[in-house]
Amino acid sequence: MNQPVPATTTSFVDRRSPRKPSETPVFERRQFTNSHEGLSPGAHELALAIDEYKLRNRRRFITYEEMYEIITGLGYTQV
Repeated sequence: MNQPVPATTTSFVDRRSPRKPSETPVFERRQFTNSHEGLSPGAHELALAIDEYKLRNRRRFITYEEMYEIITGLGYTQV
């Protein structure tokens, strides 16, 4: 039979790479990179629309349904 794990008062240990206390992240991590350089005009428009959607909806990652919603929101239709 499993023994209950005793509650401890120790705080969570942050094992990520060390940062200076005054250093804060400059940008939020996203599914796609923040650099849209070198993209075609259509891909650039889509990347910006996805970034805007994720910021507006507080989403780090999106589903295929959400991506489809973004694409159709840009005016693209199925042929």
